[in-house]
Amino acid sequence: MVAKLMLVFVGFDVLFAMCGGLLMGFSLIAEQTMTASPTINNVAQNLLLDQCPLTAGVVNGIFIFVTFLLSLPALFLPANRGWLRAQGWLVVVCATFTLGLGLAVWVGTLQTRVKLSGIWGNQPPLVVSLLQQKFDCCGYFNATTPPFEVDNVCLNSLVAAQKGGCIAKFSSFANSYLDLIFTAAFGIVGVDVILVMCVAMVLKYRQEQERYRHIDQKNNAGGF
Repeated sequence: MVAKLMLVFVGFDVLFAMCGGLLMGFSLIAEQTMTASPTINNVAQNLLLDQCPLTAGVVNGIFIFVTFLLSLPALFLPANRGWLRAQGWLVVVCATFTLGLGLAVWVGTLQTRVKLSGIWGNQPPLVVSLLQQKFDCCGYFNATTPPFEVDNVCLNSLVAAQKGGCIAKFSSFANSYLDLIFTAAFGIVGVDVILVMCVAMVLKYRQEQERYRHIDQKNNAGGF
């Protein structure tokens, strides 16, 4: 029973560290991707990633790794409870941090169309044209509301009127893309919660072992 408990604890502790690596890796790769020249394939993702708290994600990932490193003494010192308590509180902090990031992205999806309208309006002609080509549409609301670019998709006002605006397609893409991000963040929080429960169970077991040791010492002392 004890071996299974420690195995589960170690497993989720390693999974906790892997989640930190995933969070940091995604944030760093996203920041690097955003510096690349816009293309049809990356233009929409880059605009959405620019609205995400990527720097905070890197900080959170670093904090998760530090917490994992501080948990190692708890594994190699089977009678120690201080390191376990510290790890438990730090995991709670990490979970709260990650939950805040996920909620920030989720709240942004509640007003997707309004936010995307402002984002679209601030883009240079090249980006607007790339978005029109990606979603096969013309303008955000329609071709009569700027910014709108004439390109190989929107050849003229007649074609643009037939294709319609990008609001529906862009919003749908944004919601799907951001849903993956905040769902992943909430999944990491779930791992954190399970790890906290494992820490609590290991703490309880070690506390009981400590109490039994004190009882044995008293019994042995009474025998003399």
